[in-house]
Amino acid sequence: QVQVEESGGGLVQPGGSLRLSCAASGNIFSINVMGWYRQAPGKQRELVATITLSGTLNYADFVKGRFTISRDNAKNTVYLQMNSLKPEDTAVYYCNLRNAWTRIGLGDYWGQGTQVTVSS
Repeated sequence: QVQVEESGGGLVQPGGSLRLSCAASGNIFSINVMGWYRQAPGKQRELVATITLSGTLNYADFVKGRFTISRDNAKNTVYLQMNSLKPEDTAVYYCNLRNAWTRIGLGDYWGQGTQVTVSS
């Protein structure tokens, strides 16, 4: 069974920084795409950033230049460094694994989410 666990959320002032981590475990052979999505109250879940197994990056326009995604393939872990945070970045941030090869086959997985609140 695949487990996806996020950490690193919290309360931060505008202009501050946070680093989110997401560790995947459970008989995983490889993960094609790892990414972060977010969902603010009353809004749909939206893509923040993704990174492929080979290192190809994709960012939403609203985080370009402020957020950096990275991954450690040996640890099946993905990170999101968030700088220059704004109140509109407040949301629950979710980790996503897309096309993950495991003992039971190919699948997509989500974490439970971690709250990020940007407020003074």
